[in-house]
Amino acid sequence: MSEKLPTHLLVSAQIRTAAQQGIAITIIRKGDPSSGALLLKINRLDGTAEILTQMWMDDERVWTSHGEHLPEKEADALAAEQASFDPDLWLIEIEDKKGRAWFPGKIVEDPSCF
Repeated sequence: MSEKLPTHLLVSAQIRTAAQQGIAITIIRKGDPSSGALLLKINRLDGTAEILTQMWMDDERVWTSHGEHLPEKEADALAAEQASFDPDLWLIEIEDKKGRAWFPGKIVEDPSCF
């Protein structure tokens, strides 16, 4: 089994990496610093957003998409709902017109295939 980087270190590193490219990443809610899962809200700055939730498959981080072009209010409601189920969950907002996730791992459309 591979070592997983603590969540707080991963988040800090990705914030710095994105900032170097002029992309804002904001921590909306901090979860467990060592092993909290991540929920990414990718704000396209056009009134739409994508929600990605983290999963682990064979020791690799993957992301499940919950809709690519959700109205921002709908994305916020979905993020709040997910957070209500998991007190350890980190909520991260990425402001990127190109819709990039900025966190390692591939995006899977249908996690049931695993």
